[in-house]
Amino acid sequence: MDGEGDGLRDYHGKRDFGRTGEPAGQGQPDEGGAPGEGVAPRFVVQIHDASTLHFDFRLQVADVLKSWSVPKGPSADPSDKRLAVPTEDHPLEYEEFEGVIPAGEYGGGTVIVWDHGTYEPLSHDRRGRPVDFAESLAHGHARFRLHGAKLHGEYALTRFRGGPDGGAGEDAAWLLVKTAGGGRGHGTPDPRRARSARTGRTLARVAAEDGQG
Repeated sequence: MDGEGDGLRDYHGKRDFGRTGEPAGQGQPDEGGAPGEGVAPRFVVQIHDASTLHFDFRLQVADVLKSWSVPKGPSADPSDKRLAVPTEDHPLEYEEFEGVIPAGEYGGGTVIVWDHGTYEPLSHDRRGRPVDFAESLAHGHARFRLHGAKLHGEYALTRFRGGPDGGAGEDAAWLLVKTAGGGRGHGTPDPRRARSARTGRTLARVAAEDGQG
C-alpha cells in the first residue's frame, strides 16, 4: 500500500499546512502503536469533491488511518464489488476533518464526514485463530465489522492487483465488499445530497460556509 512503512511522510510531503486546514497530525507514529486495550479502532468515510467526486474510506491501524479512494462509495449490497484504490496514510485527526481544501493544493476541493465510528477486526487464519489486522492487510485480505452512524455489519477488503509489499504503486487496486450475512446498512447515497454525520451539512453548504476567503 502506498505509504506503508513510511508513517505520515507521504502525507506531509504532499501538503502545505500554511494553506490547507487539514490536520498535520503528530508526525511519525510509534512503531507498533495501537489503540489502547479495550478501545476499539476507528473508521471514517469522507465524501471528497476534488478533481473527481469520490468517497475516502479510512481504517485506524496502529497510529495512522490506512486509506482508500472508493469512487462509488461503500455499498450495503453484498453483490456490489466496489473498487478501492490505496492512498497515503493519514493522521488519526483526519477522522474529524471537514472543510474546503484550497484550489491548487493536493486534493483541492470540499470534504464532508459522511460516516464514522468504530470497527472490529475479524481476520482469522485457516485454523480459526485471530490474525493481526495490519498483517492481514499486508497479505491482501482483511475482514472487519463496522459500527458507524450509517454503515453497519461485516465488510472485507481484498487486494486483486499489486505486489506482496502491500500493493504500492499506481496499479494497486482492492475491492471493498459487504459480506453476506453481516447485517444490513444504508445504501450508498447520492454524494451531492448526502449529509455529514458530524454537522448535517451537504457538500454545497460546506463549500459555501467554509470556502470563504
